[in-house]
Amino acid sequence: MFSNMDVLSYSLAAITFGLLGILVAARYLRRGVDRALALAAAVSALWALAIVSQSLWGHPGFNIRYLTELVRDAAWIYLLIALLKDGLRENKLTSKVKKILGASAVILLVLLISTSVIEHFGSVEISTGKVKLLGQIGLSLLGLSLVEQIWRNSPSFGRSSIKYICIGVASILAFDFFMYADALLFGQVADSFWNARGFVNALLTPLFAVNVINTRKQPVDFQLSRSAVFHAGTLVFAGGYLLFLALGGYYVQVLGGEWGDALQVLFFTMSLVFLTTLLLSRRIRAKLMVQISQNFFDYKYDYREEWLKMTRELANLSDDPPLPERVVRILAGLVESNGGAIWLKGERDGYVLKAAINLSTPKHTLIDSDAELVRFFSNREWIVDLHEYQSDPVGYNLLEIPDAIAKTPDGWLIIPLYLGNDLYGMALVGNPYARVSLNWENFDLIKVVARQTCNLLAQADAQSRLARAMQFEAVSKASAFMVHDLKTVIAQLSLLVKNAPRHRNNPAFIDDMINTTDHAVRKMSSLVDHIRRPGTDDEDQLKPVNLTGLVTELIEHHQHQAPPPHLEGEAPDAIIKADVEQLRSVLGHLIQNAQDATPQNGEITIALKIAKGNAVLFIQDSGTGMTREFISTQLFKPFESTKGLTGMGIGAYQAREYIRKIGGNIDVTSEPGVGSCFSIRIPLANEKLTAQDTKTVRPGTVSQDPIQSAN
Repeated sequence: MFSNMDVLSYSLAAITFGLLGILVAARYLRRGVDRALALAAAVSALWALAIVSQSLWGHPGFNIRYLTELVRDAAWIYLLIALLKDGLRENKLTSKVKKILGASAVILLVLLISTSVIEHFGSVEISTGKVKLLGQIGLSLLGLSLVEQIWRNSPSFGRSSIKYICIGVASILAFDFFMYADALLFGQVADSFWNARGFVNALLTPLFAVNVINTRKQPVDFQLSRSAVFHAGTLVFAGGYLLFLALGGYYVQVLGGEWGDALQVLFFTMSLVFLTTLLLSRRIRAKLMVQISQNFFDYKYDYREEWLKMTRELANLSDDPPLPERVVRILAGLVESNGGAIWLKGERDGYVLKAAINLSTPKHTLIDSDAELVRFFSNREWIVDLHEYQSDPVGYNLLEIPDAIAKTPDGWLIIPLYLGNDLYGMALVGNPYARVSLNWENFDLIKVVARQTCNLLAQADAQSRLARAMQFEAVSKASAFMVHDLKTVIAQLSLLVKNAPRHRNNPAFIDDMINTTDHAVRKMSSLVDHIRRPGTDDEDQLKPVNLTGLVTELIEHHQHQAPPPHLEGEAPDAIIKADVEQLRSVLGHLIQNAQDATPQNGEITIALKIAKGNAVLFIQDSGTGMTREFISTQLFKPFESTKGLTGMGIGAYQAREYIRKIGGNIDVTSEPGVGSCFSIRIPLANEKLTAQDTKTVRPGTVSQDPIQSAN
């Protein structure tokens, strides 16, 4: 006999369901769903009255009371089948699922009701209490599955008319599931569950009443998010798993003999650890979200959630992690991937790798601006699926994929990034956790997000350029003081040159002093002129230069510092056009940097080659080396010095900018602990030069590099 609390609880349930049945029967019986709801309300009221009567007077007996509960469950399932019939969007799959679930529920109800009738009238025990509990749990799960089918297969505009009835029925079935699962686990129905059951059922009746009334109105639509479905699915899975755990633990204890208790504890512990591992697995979560998107929703994405997530990621104004890396994570997350890379347009031709996450990119990552893939993206905004490309290259007109992408393992999607109508970059997304089938919805969302993130990347790049320009402006202001000081030095040295011939006591010494001083005057005059007019690039200043002779002089000049550089092989004659003093400063700076980075017992090798109309100078050392990240983000970035307060950090930047100004470029390959190699490519002069034209440098006139001293 239960306590008086259950009398109050189920009496309230009987009253509320009775009033609900009267309301529906009196005003709303035109639809099949309304008639099914009236029947379910009436049967539920009789069921609650049977429990109250049993608690007060001991009648009816258990079999009759259990039979009324089965009839009550049958009435609610009949209501769900009626809803499923009205709201279902027919197709092969949904029709088959409907038939399977409906048939399973009917068969289980017939079996349970038949067994109960035979046991009552035949006075025989056919099923045990545990079988009855399992039957109730099975009915609850089948009912919840029917609710899921109703919601998933109802048109979005029609869900508002069934949302409250779905919530109410699902709540009744879910409560029954947890109550009977607890009873199966502990061997008896808990008083707390049983006493609260009537109150729960009574409190849910207003939902059914509101649903019936609102079907004649236009209520606000209700949307169930993917996260809610995910967590609900996880809860149902965890409930089923715990039910299995209870059964397994019971039989382990029964069959284990003296070891039963210990084996039961071991079984529970390992099973819970396994369940926790499954729930925390990102791969399993990704697969589950894909299944939810494919089977529960008209659209694959919760666009509100996706847009809010992207906004939160991009609203972070800090550089941790860098913006390109965040963009890669956003694009990869759209297709359940965790790896990717991004290339953005460099300062000159080509697309430079800016970030790579969980992808092993090849050594050479530059994508030329004239690559076929770039031309392809310039003509059409098309996402390239590398899996499709590998299986059917003809479908992409035998498009040539650059090595920087083709040689990256686990690559999947190539996404173009547009700034307006111009290709600003491209992103590579790695293989997903779960198998994802792509359609127009995936591609449209990816394109929209790619354009939005590209605008932010371009804005960040423009801000970086503006900040750099402001830094150079500050340097220009500071150079006014440098000009003043240099003028004073020039005046002093000019006076020394003018007066020195009058006081020569040692002719050889004085001659050397005059020559050296005269060279210093010319050197500083050129520096002053360059500081005064940093933006002038007069073509008349470019003169023919014998690069071979200049390199030989620089090698001789740097022999005094260890390790001394040496020329490898026989250098061919290479005539280029440049300003000899600035070129000497640039090359001297690179050689000096190699010496600074290399231990005294190391080696510095210089080689000069001719290739395709260019002179290529290789400066290779066995020093400390540099990481790929340092080369791409700091080496050629102005005001990023590794020499502390003694340097301004503009030497390497000025060296590369001057080589680019005369039509060449500087490339760097390096590996930490092994060394570095600077490749300086300079176009050869076109016109034929006389021997007199090539005499642009003289032995013994190589001086310290102003760029070096500035760093």
